[in-house]
Amino acid sequence: MTAPLLPAYGTASLADLSRSLLAVLGMDGDNPLGLEPAERVLVFLVDGLGAELLDAHPETAPFLTTRRSRVLTAGFPATTATSLGTLGTGLPPGEHGMLGYQLAMPGTGHLLNCLRWTSAGPTVPPDEWQPTPTVFERAAAAGVSVSYVAPSEFGPTAFNRAVYRGTEFIGADTLDDRVEGARTALARPRSHVTVYYGDLDAAGHRFGWGSPQWLERLAAADNLAERLAGTLPQGSAMYVTADHGMVNATEWIDVDSQEGRHVALREGVALLGGDTRVRHVYTAPGATQAVLGTWSELLEGRAWVVSRQEAVESGWFGPRVRQDWLPRIGDVLAVPYTDCVIVASARETLESSFIGVHGSLTAAEQHVPLLEVSTR
Repeated sequence: MTAPLLPAYGTASLADLSRSLLAVLGMDGDNPLGLEPAERVLVFLVDGLGAELLDAHPETAPFLTTRRSRVLTAGFPATTATSLGTLGTGLPPGEHGMLGYQLAMPGTGHLLNCLRWTSAGPTVPPDEWQPTPTVFERAAAAGVSVSYVAPSEFGPTAFNRAVYRGTEFIGADTLDDRVEGARTALARPRSHVTVYYGDLDAAGHRFGWGSPQWLERLAAADNLAERLAGTLPQGSAMYVTADHGMVNATEWIDVDSQEGRHVALREGVALLGGDTRVRHVYTAPGATQAVLGTWSELLEGRAWVVSRQEAVESGWFGPRVRQDWLPRIGDVLAVPYTDCVIVASARETLESSFIGVHGSLTAAEQHVPLLEVSTR
């Protein structure tokens, strides 16, 4: 069995990038990536652009490929809700609490979809679920002009309240709009601008990474990166990175199956959270050891199956996990390392249809590129 790729918290993770960018802009604090000072910073976040995926298609993304300087690790789970929490706070997941795609809201008997901010029961205010001041709030308090340029539909969401507090939102639905939004925001002295591109991840989920549709979006991301670089005033730096990589699923294990040996995966399970590559399994009272044994047996050779305590002590979520966040983590975690997914076809119709998936502790999902373009 292959070993999990432990994220490089403290040296080369997305959290380290966010803290380093504050230092770039002259704020007090550590600079673990050793980035050089700049008057303005532009972060171009390409959702789903794994380092291995980019390396596999240099001809489709020549601008990005020739400027790749190093590789970072996303953090665990390697999923958008968690990674944007990491980028937004400069902390590992165990400290900011955005520990997966779907998490139990302790004491409610319900899951919270952290990306869509929906639940079968009442939800929780985003600043209570993720109360840590964001790096954007800290930058704004220090006199930095902070902007987030993304499709207008993302502006008022509760999720963005959790991870992008402190930014001025600039709605930009077309790629031209995003270039102009970045240009306008960078015209302000001492500015921190984030531009988001999500079409690559969407194409990967639907068609698989490496598909013609995915390659078309990769080419668009490459072109957008080049255009954004052209907006940089003198004394600026642009950093291109991603929230996670991706693998293509080739085997589906369905927890909602009504026949076969996988029916046993439902026994003793009170709530099934996470997503298809990282399952948070919340057990009925007294059932944790039985569930751990059943899942370990049925997923042998396909997934790491561990207890909450083992995942925390192994540092999957970071050097420490806040005591208040522990009940959000499944009593059992099941994390595939082959190209299999653990779906719940009746409850999660959309997610169960995805070809391109992510979240696990494999290099293809954890490794994200870091590229720099500078006009210093």
